[in-house]
Amino acid sequence: MKRSLAFGVIVIAVVGLPGGSALLIAGQSRASQDAIQSSVIRTPELIDSAWKLPVAATFNADVTWQSNGSRCGPASVANTFRSIGEEETTEAEVLAGTGKCWTGFCVIGLTLDELAEVARTNTRRKVSVLRNLSADAFREHMKRANDPGRRYIVNFTRETIFGAGAGHFSPVGGYLEAEDMVFVLDVNEDYKPWLIERERLFSAINTIDSDGDKKRGLLLIE
Repeated sequence: MKRSLAFGVIVIAVVGLPGGSALLIAGQSRASQDAIQSSVIRTPELIDSAWKLPVAATFNADVTWQSNGSRCGPASVANTFRSIGEEETTEAEVLAGTGKCWTGFCVIGLTLDELAEVARTNTRRKVSVLRNLSADAFREHMKRANDPGRRYIVNFTRETIFGAGAGHFSPVGGYLEAEDMVFVLDVNEDYKPWLIERERLFSAINTIDSDGDKKRGLLLIE
């Protein structure tokens, strides 16, 4: 499936569009609950340690879940903005003035570049798209993910990690360097925050988003 769309097979009819058209959204199959629980690391002690990391702590152990399966990108920006004290801390607020997702759904999702546009619309902070990263470059960025002055949003495909699903966005809560694990603050309530080995997360972002044939990557807000 294109872009960041990550939800089960659904059909949405949107009436009142020009010409009386309707929009059809079809998502890929979702990962099973067993896969969700077994594919990543949720050891309570490690999760507790991760929440104490400098950046994760600014989220106050609280993630506002995405309102529907297509809005993981805006939800990730809203949560990230909240953690750095921006005023726009809801999906609606971060989407205001962008012209995107006006139906209530981000039809076929947003690309990494489009999410960067959304973030730039409502912040004066620097927003950078990081893609085509090498494994070494990704490791260096994760080492800096604990810097309170930086926030990363990761764009990855669930299929590589969970065996099913499509592209997805979520904030990075930090990096447990000794364990070489990344803390992903998943904005989907079915998944909730989880830890994963850095190399496995890199494999999931080092993939092609079929819309535009560009690789997935990271959004850096600083």
